[in-house]
Amino acid sequence: MRIRLDIAYDGTHFRGWARQPGLRTVQGVLEAAVERIVGGAVQLVVAGRTDAGVHASGQVAHVDLNDEQWARVVAASARSGVDAAGSARLLAARIRGVLGQYSDVTVRSSAVAAEGFDARFSAVWRRYRYRVADGAVGYWPQMRHDTTWVRADLDGDAMNAAARSLVGLHDFAAYCKPREGATTIRTLLDFGWRRNDEGVLVAEVRADAFCHSMVRALVGACVAVGEGRLAVIDVARLRDELTRTSAFKVLPARGLTLIEVGYPADDLLAARAVQTRRRRDRE
Repeated sequence: MRIRLDIAYDGTHFRGWARQPGLRTVQGVLEAAVERIVGGAVQLVVAGRTDAGVHASGQVAHVDLNDEQWARVVAASARSGVDAAGSARLLAARIRGVLGQYSDVTVRSSAVAAEGFDARFSAVWRRYRYRVADGAVGYWPQMRHDTTWVRADLDGDAMNAAARSLVGLHDFAAYCKPREGATTIRTLLDFGWRRNDEGVLVAEVRADAFCHSMVRALVGACVAVGEGRLAVIDVARLRDELTRTSAFKVLPARGLTLIEVGYPADDLLAARAVQTRRRRDRE
C-alpha cells in the first residue's frame, strides 16, 4: 500500500532531508516515527531533498507499506469504524502523536496514494519562497529562523526586474553547485519579488526542478542588484556565461522554504513518472 504524506518542518536543527548516519535529518526522524507505528523498516521517497537549514510547508513524500505493516495500520484504526482510506488518513495523526506536540517536523495529512503516484518522479514543478529583511525593516529576533537579514536598504523593484529576466528554459550552471554527471538545464517557470505587509521582501520561485543551491544563488544575485552591486541586466549575462562567479553571494538556508509541489491529474501520474525517470537516466 502506497501512502502519500504531506509534510512541514522547521529545518533549523536538521542536517537536511536525507538520512545520514549519526546526524539528525527530517527523513530519519519521520522514518523512525512511522516504523514505531507499523513495526518494521520503511523508506520515504520525497518530492525534493532540502539542504541543512531549509524549511518546508508543502513537502510531499510517499511510503510503501508491505501487507503486514498495512494490516497493523488498519487494525489500529478498526475501533474507529473507518475503511482503508480512513485508516490511511488517521495515520498522520498517529505519526504526530509519536513526534510530539511541539515537534519541528509534522505530517499535516496522509492518504492512500492515487494509482501511479510517485512523490519524486510524478512532480511537475516545485515552488520555493525566500524571505529577506533589509535595512528598512530592521532585524527582528522573532524572524531569525525563516528570514535572512541584510543591512542595506534594497531596491525591490530592481530585484523583481532581475528575477523576471531569468525566467525560461536555460542552462543555470552559473547558479548551481556542480555535481558530476548532473545537468544544470532547468525551466524557471516563475520568479518575482514583492514586499509583504511587514515590509519583508519575499521571493517566490517555481521550476520543473532545481539543481543544488540554485534558489539561494538566484536570490543572492537579486539581492546584489537590490544593493546596487549588480545591474539588472547582469543576472542574465552571468547566467549565460555558464560559470560560477563571485559577483554575488549565495544566501543562507534560513530564509528558504519549500511551499508547494505540483502534480498532474491522477490519470497522468504514472506517465509523468515514466517520463521523468527517462530524462533523469539520460542525465
